Amino acid sequence: MLYMIATIVITIVSIILIIAIVVQQSKSSGLSGSLSGGSDTYWSRNRGRSKEGKLERITLIAGIVFMVLAVILNIGLFKNM
Repeated sequence: MLYMIATIVITIVSIILIIAIVVQQSKSSGLSGSLSGGSDTYWSRNRGRSKEGKLERITLIAGIVFMVLAVILNIGLFKNM
């Protein structure tokens, strides 16, 4: 029973992870970003509260949950229950 629940959860987490990665914008700003240099703007200081900051946090949490569940399912911890 726990094996099936873990399999369903890892499937849902993997779909969330795929969506969060696809929706995020690219980090590279191209040639214009390297020429103008990095400036400390209001946007960069409050990035954690923005949509991009939330997507990064969702990606990090979903990635950690995915890896932990993948290891647990690979070890077969729930198979014997």
